[in-house]
Formats: sequence, C-alpha cells, structure tokens
Amino acid sequence: MALEQPESHATEFKSSWWDEYLKIICAFANTDGGELIIGVNDKGKVIGIKNARKLLEDLPNKIRNKLGITPLVTVERKNREEIIYIKIFPSTVPVSYNGRYYVRSGSTSQEVKGNELIHFLLKKTGRTWDSLTCEASFSDIETSAVEEFKSLAKDRTPSISKLDSTKKIFVNLDLIADKKEMTNAAILLFGENPQKFFISAKTRVGRFKTSTDIIDTVIAEGNLFKQLETVLEAMKKHLNLRFEIKGIQRQDIWDYPIEAIREAVINALIHKDYSSTAEIQIKIYDDKIWIWNPGKLPPQLTVDDLKKEHSSYPRNPLIANAFYLAGFIERWGSGTRRIVDLCKAQGLPEPEYKEEQGGFSVWFYKDIYTEENLRKMRLNERQIKAVMYVKQTGKITNREYQQVCNTSERTATRDLSALVSIGLFEQKGITGRGTEYVLRSHKNAKDARKTPERRQKKKDREKKE
Repeated sequence: MALEQPESHATEFKSSWWDEYLKIICAFANTDGGELIIGVNDKGKVIGIKNARKLLEDLPNKIRNKLGITPLVTVERKNREEIIYIKIFPSTVPVSYNGRYYVRSGSTSQEVKGNELIHFLLKKTGRTWDSLTCEASFSDIETSAVEEFKSLAKDRTPSISKLDSTKKIFVNLDLIADKKEMTNAAILLFGENPQKFFISAKTRVGRFKTSTDIIDTVIAEGNLFKQLETVLEAMKKHLNLRFEIKGIQRQDIWDYPIEAIREAVINALIHKDYSSTAEIQIKIYDDKIWIWNPGKLPPQLTVDDLKKEHSSYPRNPLIANAFYLAGFIERWGSGTRRIVDLCKAQGLPEPEYKEEQGGFSVWFYKDIYTEENLRKMRLNERQIKAVMYVKQTGKITNREYQQVCNTSERTATRDLSALVSIGLFEQKGITGRGTEYVLRSHKNAKDARKTPERRQKKKDREKKE
C-alpha cells in the first residue's frame, strides 16, 4: 500500500528512525512546518516499523531535549503495518541541531550558512542588521556629523535641538542598545571611520567608456551622509550641464535630473545589505548610468510595484529614519516613483529597476533622440524632423511622414525603411495604411548611435565571422 501524498516541501518519508533525522525536523521547524513519516520508503510504500510504540514514547522527549520544540507524534496503522507521524509546527524562533541551522529547500533539508544565516537569524528574531551592536564606542563618533544632523533634523523633530549630548541624541534615535552598546546604524551614520568596522561600507563610482575601458574611479568612504556628498560630486564631474533662461532666471539642466540621481543614491545607501562583502557600485557610461547595491527587494515588493504607489519596507529602518529626519527622504515609499516622474519631466526615458547580480539596480538612460545626436548619426533633415515628431506624438505613418516633411510617398518609404534599419524606428504592422512607426526603446536602439561608417564596419565583421 502506498500513501496518497508524495514527498514534498512539507512531507518526507523514512523507512526507519535514525537520530540524524533530527535535522529534518529542525528544517521543518525553521521553515513552514511539515510532517516526517517513519515506516514508509522513498516511493511512498508503507513498510511499517517494528518498534513504533517505543518510538512513540522516546521521540517527543528526544526532540524536545535536542531541538527545544514539541512536535505532535502519533502512531497509525496502515495495511496492518504501524507507521509514525511526526507533525512539526513552524517555530517563531530559530531552531538549531548540534549548533547548525537547517531549512527546507524543495523536498530536501539544507544547512544555512554565511550571509544567508545572518538573514535567517535576523528574520527569526525580528531584528534588523542596523539594530545589531558592534565594538564601536563614542570615541569613534564624529561630533561634527552629529551637530550637522541636529541642524538638518530640527524641522522634522524640533525636540532634538534641545538635546545637549551625543548620547541623548542616540538614545532618542534608538542608536544605542539596552546595554549601552553602539548599534551598527550609529557608526554608519555618524562614525569618523565606519570602514574600520565594516570594510565594504563604501560606494565605488566609475566613469566607463566601454564595459572594460575605465576612465576614472572614485571610492567614497566615511559615514553615509559624507558618502552621499562625495558620490554626487564625483558623478557631476562626468555629467554635462547646460543652461536655459526662463524669464529672468537661469535653470541648470544636467544630462539626468540631479534630484533623481540623488534619490537613487540615497536609496542604495539606505537599502544596502551591509552584511554583504560587496560595495555599492555606480557606473557612468556615455549614454546611461547604473546604480547597484547588494540586497534584493523585500518579498512583499516586485520591480513593477516600484513605479506605482506602494508601502515602504526599509531593510535598515534606523538608517532610513535618520535620513528621513534629516530631510533627505519621505517615509511613504514614494522615492522610486519620484525618480520616474523626474526623468519623464525632463523628456528622458523611464529608468529601469532590476533585481540582478544578487542585488538591486537602477538604470538611467540618456535621451539619444536629440537633434544634436541625430545629426551625428548623419540623418537627413526630413528624418530628424520625423524623429522629433514621433517624440511628441508617439507614432508616425507613411502618409503623416509625407505631410510633415513635404515629400513624396517613395521618399517617405525609403526614409522610414532606413530609420527602421538603423534601429531608431520600430514598425508596428506589416504593410498598408495601418502601418505605424514608433521609437525603439533606448536599450534596444544601441546600433542607432553608431555612425554609418561604424555600422558598415560592424556588418563587415559579421560577414567575416
């Protein structure tokens, strides 16, 4: 006779009992609970167990003594054979077996190690990394950083300006633990040299010509507020700035909205997984910027959620609270939507949010559809006019091309075909009056940025290959 349920994430069969199976029970307790059935082989066939009654007496005590949990152990008779059911309930605290921690992964039990173990223990104990304590003391704190924070935070928390010592401020911000120990958040926010305690708490900024051709590198260190300042200055050095006169005022316009860049950098500093050995990385290319931090999104959020209204789930709430009080962020998870709005307001493509390489990234794209860039691509005036038209309207047809450019159908067809060929336009529909042409997304229009000579060289290389 075979049992109806197969082995799974929550069920495992064993033909007999061995004490090493305590790690399976440990894994069930650390995950979602489950059932270990003794007297059934791997195929689900009931073979029974001879000492079932003795195990019924011994197992509850053994499990309680070794794991500190109390499962439900019962004996049932199946096809004249006795089998034991051990029902394990999910534990609210971490459960260890011989000093090791196990969780269920699919239908197997896996030991939790390294960085994953840190996250597991934090989650089980309801703690966050920034609330843990470190070996730092008040002598490691930069007093001027605390005073500057007091000045910034007085609008959102007026009472803080009345506090006359760093210790009182830290108590107010929950930056000191019960035993008067310094938290990780305290040293990252106000430490004179946080890297003495957390070597990877840095931000690396690079200017890249290609993926391998590095022009400049800056490593931002110090506390998080200082890193923000250093990073923004390093990035501005490699961004173009132009001016527009509106009325009697001059407006500075960068390649990308600086407020959006600033918001993305702040998010990286706040949401970084500081238990990781990786640094925050920022890569500036000719036509895009990549900002990456270790640490994926919380399970409650998806990448798509970031472009609409969503709740805030800070990885490091103590750090996030300090940035909020200092006026750098809002509480309500609006930062990612604000980044999108700022880019669109400047006529740039929407930034992309991605989970990649074990972390989270923001991709900013420069507008390649400017008259200056289009002329560099050797487009004729009709094609430039058509591209600018599509930027405003979202699409163009052959008939509209003829009207906008005051040209013949034959010329319009030839020009549109060329724009599709070089990757600037994408054709919607195959033939006929319903055919529309739209701008290709920036990430898919890389070939369009090449001059005719470079495109020809690429074709020649492809032929040789």
